[in-house]
Amino acid sequence: MEQLSLFDDRKINVPLASRLRPESLDEYVGQKHLVGKGKILRQLIDRDEISSMIFWGPPGVGKTTLARIIAKHTKSDFLEFSAVTSGIKEIKDVMNQAEENRKMGMRTLLFADEIHRFNKAQQDAFLPYVERGSIILVGATTENPSFEINSALLSRCKVFVLKALEEEDLKELLVHALKSPKGFGNTKVIMEEKHLDAIARFANGDARTALNTLEMAVLNGELNQKGDVLVNDEVLGQCLNRRSLLYDKNGEEHYNLISALHKSMRNSDPDAAVYWMMRMLDGGEEPLYIARRLIRFASEDIGMADSNALNVAVAAYQACHFLGMPECDVHLTHAVVYLSMAPKSNALYVACEECKKDIHDKPAEPVPLQICNAPTGLMKELDYGKGYIYAHDTQEKITKMQCLPDSLKDRQYYNPSGEGAEKEVKDRLHAIREWRNA
Repeated sequence: MEQLSLFDDRKINVPLASRLRPESLDEYVGQKHLVGKGKILRQLIDRDEISSMIFWGPPGVGKTTLARIIAKHTKSDFLEFSAVTSGIKEIKDVMNQAEENRKMGMRTLLFADEIHRFNKAQQDAFLPYVERGSIILVGATTENPSFEINSALLSRCKVFVLKALEEEDLKELLVHALKSPKGFGNTKVIMEEKHLDAIARFANGDARTALNTLEMAVLNGELNQKGDVLVNDEVLGQCLNRRSLLYDKNGEEHYNLISALHKSMRNSDPDAAVYWMMRMLDGGEEPLYIARRLIRFASEDIGMADSNALNVAVAAYQACHFLGMPECDVHLTHAVVYLSMAPKSNALYVACEECKKDIHDKPAEPVPLQICNAPTGLMKELDYGKGYIYAHDTQEKITKMQCLPDSLKDRQYYNPSGEGAEKEVKDRLHAIREWRNA
């Protein structure tokens, strides 16, 4: 019960992040590229010329807070909407009220948090009211609006990109929380500067995470006889037992990280590749998914330059299947480093894509009769298999027999590089093609 004495009765159940929510742009931390002196959004707010907009950025960077500040600064009626609890009927009811407000000279700022979760019909319901100016729509999303917001609605909104907060911004926020009467200003909290640095680093750009972590650390700190709260290394260590990295397995960041892993391996950068792979694991990615991507990479970017790469990738998948996390992380690291350092060739990938294009664009050619099977007498009479030469019966173990359809007889899909073991394959294929053309 002593811990609860840190707050008065009104604050016991109010999270620190909510108590410290800024009420003006001067109190707002971060996003200087948008709301700093002379920046475009700051000017629009100061001139009271705002229009419908979308705030796109990671969690905890101040999207909701900024919308509330705008509503207060522009003297607009602020309404908050939820995609989870609101249907078309609720949207239209609110819009009708906003239309009445407009006729009376009052503006309505409608804040739609996680607007990407509204379905197409719900998003379409906003359109006529945005067009008439009945509402100023401010949508917040953690997902790329190009993919998640209806194009008609998106074209009527200005998109502002909010960035993850810098560690300096987060540390400023934490210091303010310790000094402000809304935070812990009425209690003496003893903690070293390195502890604030650790929390800011742990939060990974998320103000809410930073404040929640600080609150947890203070509430679990040791009370001395004077009523001071001591936060030591042990207490803080328990609060930082897992790094809360931004990662959504179904969202854009998922694809950004797998792209970073793939391109780092392609660039023969094992350090970067291991980092991005571990970022995915730390964010909760399924190791078998990563292993499947490594198998694809082994043939797409290495191929015949080192055919053992495919064996290593498949073995890593099996190891992940047998052991699971956390033990399989070293097997994935083994595979990632091997694939990063292997010689690179995309010749198999190019051959695959070129062949698929021809199959899609050209007619479905019949199999040349000389390489057709002839299991019946009628098929032999129709010249199935006529002219077939068994390669093993020749001295060279190859023949000049045409195996592609006539329209593609000179087509070359596979053109090996000179990298790694593929150089030997390249020399042999060149010799075979020269012999056939002689």
